[in-house]
Amino acid sequence: FSWGRFRKITLKMFPVLNWLFSYRFREWFLRDLHAGLSVGMFQIPQGLLGVWLTRLPLPNINGFLSAFCCSMTYVIFGTSHHISVGSFSILNAVVTNILKSLNFNQTLSSNGSLDNFSDPAFMKDYMEALTLTASITLLTGIIQLLLGCFCLGFVTTYVPKTLIDAYLTAAALHVIVSQFTFIFDVMLDFYKGPLDIFYNLFHFFLALPKANATSILLFLLSMVAQRLNTSIMITYKHSPIAFPMELLLIITVTIISNRIHLHAESSSAVVSMIPQRFLPPAPLDLSNLSKIILHAFSLAIVSYFLLVFVGERYASLHNYNIASNQELIAVGLCNICSSFFKSFVVSCAISGTAIQEKTGGRTQLAAAIGASMMLVIALKLGHFFQMIPNGILAAIVVFNVLPFLEKFLDIPILWRRDKYHFVIWLVTFAAVLCLGLDVGLAIAMGFTFCIITIRSHRMKMVVLGQIPNMNIYRSLSVYRAAREIEGIKIFQCCSSISFANMNHFKTYLLHKMDMKAVPLDESEMRALISLNLSDTAVERKDLKCSCVCDPPLPPPRIPYTEKLVKRRHADSDSSSSSVNLVHWSKYGDKLSSRTLLVGAADAQRASPGFNTGCRTEKNEDEGRRACLSPGSAIDNSSVQLDRIEQPMYLPRPVHTIILDFSMVQFVDLIGSELLRQIIHMFHNIGVTVLIAGCHSSVIADFEKNDFFDSCVTKEMFFLTLHDTVLAALDKHQKPDELEPTAEEFAEEPLAEQQKVEYLA
Repeated sequence: FSWGRFRKITLKMFPVLNWLFSYRFREWFLRDLHAGLSVGMFQIPQGLLGVWLTRLPLPNINGFLSAFCCSMTYVIFGTSHHISVGSFSILNAVVTNILKSLNFNQTLSSNGSLDNFSDPAFMKDYMEALTLTASITLLTGIIQLLLGCFCLGFVTTYVPKTLIDAYLTAAALHVIVSQFTFIFDVMLDFYKGPLDIFYNLFHFFLALPKANATSILLFLLSMVAQRLNTSIMITYKHSPIAFPMELLLIITVTIISNRIHLHAESSSAVVSMIPQRFLPPAPLDLSNLSKIILHAFSLAIVSYFLLVFVGERYASLHNYNIASNQELIAVGLCNICSSFFKSFVVSCAISGTAIQEKTGGRTQLAAAIGASMMLVIALKLGHFFQMIPNGILAAIVVFNVLPFLEKFLDIPILWRRDKYHFVIWLVTFAAVLCLGLDVGLAIAMGFTFCIITIRSHRMKMVVLGQIPNMNIYRSLSVYRAAREIEGIKIFQCCSSISFANMNHFKTYLLHKMDMKAVPLDESEMRALISLNLSDTAVERKDLKCSCVCDPPLPPPRIPYTEKLVKRRHADSDSSSSSVNLVHWSKYGDKLSSRTLLVGAADAQRASPGFNTGCRTEKNEDEGRRACLSPGSAIDNSSVQLDRIEQPMYLPRPVHTIILDFSMVQFVDLIGSELLRQIIHMFHNIGVTVLIAGCHSSVIADFEKNDFFDSCVTKEMFFLTLHDTVLAALDKHQKPDELEPTAEEFAEEPLAEQQKVEYLA
């Protein structure tokens, strides 16, 4: 325990202290006050507007107390500086759909009027519906809080910005369609399910003849006023602040609508019939727990991701970071508070957040000011705001979510820059738009993780060459000045090696070396198995005693058996095929290699490869267990394979393969085994494999995976690529062929050196 650690934990649990102790009063207070007044004034009619979407109206005091408590909870526990917490129309529609599935259709009437609240049967259903709504909200908050306590908010770390932009774009379209009820003044049942947005659009177009012209006109006038507002800018402390057009619109329309009847639908007709007494918290309804728990989990995920996505968007615009796990805890606490007032699931209020950001809010003090002003005015003067036409409020909502649709303009740029992210964007947008915020999010996350996995495990290999007169090596296909060193093939591996890409690694090497691996036939397999059985008997004859209770040793197996042949070309003679047989098998934790060559000429070929630690013992039996040199042959008693074919070897100019592992981060167990087999394969045909630039952590992985044996040793590893090339040339040619003398440097024209440096 230390005071420093206590302070760190306290600041992490209560992020409000981070900005409260460093608050710049002279610079930030007026901006936060301006933003708070705009957001608070907008939240009053917005809370009344929710009556129409949910068809389950709350008493005004419950709704406004819920909004105030949720806002203050997020101010204390939230890490975003611009998030405005509140109800989200799409989530409210989801809860309404859940209630309908549980036979609350009579309470949720859709004809624009409510049944008589004096009817005892109706009041009973109404209270049961509110209790079930509170149960869903409380369960959602508990799930979010538990996920936050287990630190599962880190999942958003793996969500790319492309997915966030596409998700918010589709969510903005859902919000705009949900406002058509207020724009056209037509009351319809919102369908929830696959392709629901198109279903609702179709029914809205069918209902256009019944639309209210006054409501549409007010909507258009409000949109024009807000569009003109973008050309008006207030400068404060050398920083631009948007003119508070939303605040001016609400105040002006409130005064006019209370003086003049505008012949447009408002919330007054419904709010006047709602009981205006406070409904206290009720016990959790556990009778339908099994039916609502999956819905609550879905709401918890969507509510959290929506809040984090919007928070990250504005955090990137204003150069600060949010803590995703703390956001999960904050929104969970907000939903728990909301359930005490029988309210709906809360998340980020997109329109309120946009207003708070563009009017200059710098900290969550703006949200605190707005929530306080909203509560005071709503409880004292709330009846005046009931007369505001719904079309005016819909215009404010639509105009403030339109900036999220601007990402459509970035699609051509995204296509040119990264086609993988372009596909992610399209899949996310289509899934969320067609299947909803919950199912679409699951599909988008799953597809994105698949793309990330495929890209991270996709092997990229590059053939390198040397820039003349320099110790720099670059891709032969990119740098025209790069030259291949005679007798040496340099391959750069640009990703980690695992079971997923190791076969591609092997295929690429064999293709560039103009070789191919062919499986042995049945007769060859029998010959190799008999040879392995004799080796196993030699290994066991030194045992002095054994016990019947000891588990028997597993029989020798040959998991991988191939022969390496020269790749045939169309213009080559058919009789010039190779019969070099490369065989490797694993006995327990030790790898043994054999080269099966046929013909007398095979024994005459002796290629002194690079010393990789392969030893030849004097004892014949021990020598058979060791790694054989490239000129070894099978004993005459063994089965002779392919007598009629003549051997064909790898061209002599290539004597060394260098693998540049400077970009390799890890090698898993399967990758280590296959890499060792590849090294044995080339060693047995006289080609040395060296590894350059391998990180110490990768070497540690090799040691854990029993990578090293008598043939594959650490003498094959070099610190730099240039050191590896020098070692290979020192064994097979003069080193001065790689590094010219000072006189040779002096003879080279200066222009040529500048050209090489430019190309490098």
